[in-house]
Amino acid sequence: MVRFIDLCSGIGGGRLGLENNGFQCVAFSEILPHSISAYKSFYDTRNEKELGDLTQLNIHDIPDSEILIAGFPCQSYSIQGLRKGLDDERGQIIFHIRDILKEKKIKYFILENVKGLVNINKGKTFQFIVNMLENTGYKLYFQILKSNDYGLPQKRERVYFVGIREDLPDTDFEFPQPYQKTSQLKDFLIDEDEKYIYDNFDWLSKYMNNKYNYGKYDLNEILSEDYLVVDTRQSDMRFFRDYIPTLRTGRSGILYVKNGKLRKLSGKESLLLQGFNKKIFDKSKNYADSILLQQTGNAMSVNVIQEIGKSLIKNLKNNGDLQ
Repeated sequence: MVRFIDLCSGIGGGRLGLENNGFQCVAFSEILPHSISAYKSFYDTRNEKELGDLTQLNIHDIPDSEILIAGFPCQSYSIQGLRKGLDDERGQIIFHIRDILKEKKIKYFILENVKGLVNINKGKTFQFIVNMLENTGYKLYFQILKSNDYGLPQKRERVYFVGIREDLPDTDFEFPQPYQKTSQLKDFLIDEDEKYIYDNFDWLSKYMNNKYNYGKYDLNEILSEDYLVVDTRQSDMRFFRDYIPTLRTGRSGILYVKNGKLRKLSGKESLLLQGFNKKIFDKSKNYADSILLQQTGNAMSVNVIQEIGKSLIKNLKNNGDLQ
């Protein structure tokens, strides 16, 4: 069995992606109470080590594993944040991950962060992280992948790192190729609860009739197109077809048309849009939408991690870690 530890786990998007390849989680680390609660309700963690705050843990308490996966905090690198990078305490989590890799001699790792990490500080921060991980003893691969290239109708771009310990026989890795979309947006927008019907047209009209949009849109025309996505931000109003804009923490204003009515995107639907399965969709019914929308905005896209894990299977077999 290929084992992994799930650091900065959130609600387990990375975990589920690796589990879908038959890998086994042996430990997880998260500090946000709402995320810990959801994680434990979504997955059976009874035989796993709960590590808590990874900046405070004793590295020797971490169980042995073949893979480390972490969505290390992105707020320091996001366009939505202050982009303080490594000067932010959250940005320094990467150093603790480095120490764990070095001390535990973990064979493989998968890391994820926002696309903005690549160009913050004119690329110097990104290059520093690349050099640091390589100097820790890994052959490193990185690429920006889009969630909507892997079966999820969400325009989400993230940078992914894959590291393979440089002393292993097979250190060659290729990121997964995009595959043909097999699902339509309507397959993900399945919440039928009437509480999500949106009828605050006075609020919507302030976007339709401001100086940027006045006369451009007709409400009846908008309501005539099922699964048209409406996104409102500040004074901006945008429309999407076939996919939704990137889910992110604190994002509000995503609406869509269904059966001639506007609906708010529900927290449960946001789980599906990140690749979480129907089983977790059903388990999430007791969580407030504000919490779920925040958690899914921070989560990894399950499908993308699943495909990265699938690409890593060749290395696992060639290096004797998988039969």
